[in-house]
Parts: sequence; C-alpha cells; structure tokens
Amino acid sequence: MNLDYSGDIMTLNMGPQHPSMHGVLRLELKTDGEVVVEAIPHIGYLHRCFEKHAENIEYPGVVPFTDRMDYVAAMNMELGYVLAVEKLMGIQVNDRVRYIRIIMAELNRIASHLVAAGTYGLDLGSWTPFLHCFRDREKILDFFEETCGARLLYNYNWIGGLMFDLPEGLERRIIEFLDYFEPLVEDLNRLLSYNYIFIKRTASVGIIPPEVAVSYGITGPNLRGSGIKFDVRRNEPYLGYEEFDFEVPVGKGEFGPVGSCYDRYMVRIWEVLQSCRIIRQAIAKLPPGDVHATIPKRVKPPVGEVYMRTECPRGELGYYIVSDGTSKPYRVKVKSPCFTVMSGFREYSRGAMIADIVAIVGSVDIVLVELDR
Repeated sequence: MNLDYSGDIMTLNMGPQHPSMHGVLRLELKTDGEVVVEAIPHIGYLHRCFEKHAENIEYPGVVPFTDRMDYVAAMNMELGYVLAVEKLMGIQVNDRVRYIRIIMAELNRIASHLVAAGTYGLDLGSWTPFLHCFRDREKILDFFEETCGARLLYNYNWIGGLMFDLPEGLERRIIEFLDYFEPLVEDLNRLLSYNYIFIKRTASVGIIPPEVAVSYGITGPNLRGSGIKFDVRRNEPYLGYEEFDFEVPVGKGEFGPVGSCYDRYMVRIWEVLQSCRIIRQAIAKLPPGDVHATIPKRVKPPVGEVYMRTECPRGELGYYIVSDGTSKPYRVKVKSPCFTVMSGFREYSRGAMIADIVAIVGSVDIVLVELDR
C-alpha cells in the first residue's frame, strides 16, 4: 500500500507494558498525526528457550512445557506434541483415547475463543461480554479440573494415551453444558457481535487480503477470516476428524471488506458452535477402552524425524522432532501460528489510526509465550 504523508513522522512505543497489548509485545509506531505510517512489532520479551530446553529432557517430560506455550489452549499444545512422538514411534492409540482427545481439544477451543471474544470486547470498551465469556469458560475449566486436577496447565495428553479416563458422569454433564451454552452464543452476538459501535470499530479495519494471508503463512481463524477455507482438521485430518460432520466457517464480509477484524472475530464465534457439534458427536461415539493400554514403558523412538501439524485455536501448530535413538529429542522445533500472523503485521496495519492498532492486535488473537517460545 502506497500512502502519501506530508507531516513529520513521530515514533511512539506501544508496549511491551500497555493495557491493550496481549502480553509483552512492543509495537514501534511511526505516526503522522493519528495515522500509523508503519507499525513494527518487536518480540522476544518472553523467550524461554523452550526448543533448546526440550533437547535436555526425556520425551514425556517435554509435555508440561508444551502446556506453557499457549496457556489459553494448553490441551491443544500438548496434543500436537504427543501426536508427533506417536507418529515417530508408530503408536496407534485406541478409539476411546482418540475421542477423549477430540472432546478435550474442542472444549479447549471453545474456552480459548471465549477468552479471545471477551478480551476483544474489553479492548474496544465493552465490559459486559467479557464477564459472560469468562463465566462460561469457568464451567469448561471445571471439567478439566475434575478430569486431570488442573485448570490451566494440564499434562493430560500422554505419549500413547491419557493421564486419566473421564470421571463417571462427565459425558452427561458436558452435554448438559452444551445445551445450556449454545443458546447463549446468540446472547453474545446481541451484546457484542452485532453492536453498532463494535461493527464500526472493526468491519473496515485491519484488512488482510487472501493473497497477503497466504504469502505470510497465516493460518487458523486469521486465514479463514480472509475467506480461505483451510482447516487442518478437514484438509489433513488427524485423530479421525474425517469421521465428524462439521463446517469450516470463513469470513463473509458482512459489514465491510472480507478479511477485516470483524471477520476474524466472527469466524471464532462460528467455530465455537462447530466445536459443540464435534463434541456431541464424539461423546455419542465414545466406546469403552483402557486409556493406558498403549502407553509405552520407555519412550525411546527410533532414529528419524517427524513433522506433525494440528489445528489449534490460533491456527496451525507444527512440531518437527528429530530423534537420535536416545530417550531425549535431538531437536524440537515448533511452527507457531502467532509468529506467522505477526510477521505480516506491518503489511495489514499500515495506514490505520492509532486507536485502530488496538483493534487489529486484538483481532489476530496472539499469545506471546507461544509466539516467543
């Protein structure tokens, strides 16, 4: 985008400590008055050396550290890792493990999107939807706590199985929660999604054209918000997602150009309902079985390498693992959906107003621990 600016350029720092920043992100804003000529993201304030650290721990010990990358969607973080190790070792888990993993991953997707929607409303000045979203997220965290004892960082997915089976009666209570929750999505839409001010703040802001999304490797709801129907669960299924009936929502450009902040937000709202559909089907299919049956006594993969990608709430998460035949990984590399979406931030934020930068950052739903790793 070529923009002609006549005024003097001033540099402003937004973050890393700023109420609107989602974590310790620093944006270097080059401004001409209220218009942002360039927004340069600076990352690394939360770098924890996860990938190097993983080379010094045995394979099962890495799982709790994967939880801490995206702490809002920790079930999905650890799932991708254990699937990669299982692929490397040739482990095939039974159907009960597969379906419980899907139930937990989709519940976690709903919880993550509720955080995204609630905090996005808060970023733009709406307080009530935040309370509604966090009220319902707490009910999902109750299920996780009852299942594995933790509400945020789970260590629930183990290589070859699960930490625990589902507590008795949990399936029924999850269905009761879905019956309660699904009608409330429309309440959220009335409160926030179709609010006139919210639409004006988001529907023509932060446009990511489809070609820009593809060129920067953007994935997940941020890619689908630009109208591209790509979902790893559908296009490269794992865990048996091909057996499930669900839609892949994409941005429709209802109130402005396709690929706006509003489209990215709405894709997450629609995905919540699709996750409810998947959970209902998984519970209906859930067979008996032992969730510990295929857990190996010692995790020592053969020499080789593997790449496994999964569809996390923030996009495509990839694990590349190299094994040298010992009990510790030789190399662990993570492809971060938050890193790819921030790579193109200068492109789709150029020409925005300073106030709109807050809307754009919130719409891409980044978690800085996963971005920095």
